[in-house]
Amino acid sequence: MKLLLDEDLSPRIAQALRKLGIDAVSVHEVGRQGLSDREQLEYAVSEKRCLVTRNRDDYLILTRELFDRSEPHEGVLVISSRLAPDDFGRIASAVKEYIDLYGDGPTGFLFDFVSDSDRYA
Repeated sequence: MKLLLDEDLSPRIAQALRKLGIDAVSVHEVGRQGLSDREQLEYAVSEKRCLVTRNRDDYLILTRELFDRSEPHEGVLVISSRLAPDDFGRIASAVKEYIDLYGDGPTGFLFDFVSDSDRYA
């Protein structure tokens, strides 16, 4: 699973994920800051990347709109608010554990949540 980290996540998380062997880039690294959520999701689709964000509500609406139009995306993973925004290593570890467990599953309209790693035990 290839990832695109939304603007609300530090690019340091993408760096940590790459060190863990995950293909991850941040919108900060590709010069896409300040664009709308719709534009970020469209870019993720064009790059065949699952979007990772903390912005549950807006991306849930966008996923529903795409579903209604039968336009799948590569998935949206929402980082739990229980994970501190500046705990880059912990967020990266939780995402990696999620991918290790579920990364080969179906995408299409995937909308799921990544929380503390103990969730997956």
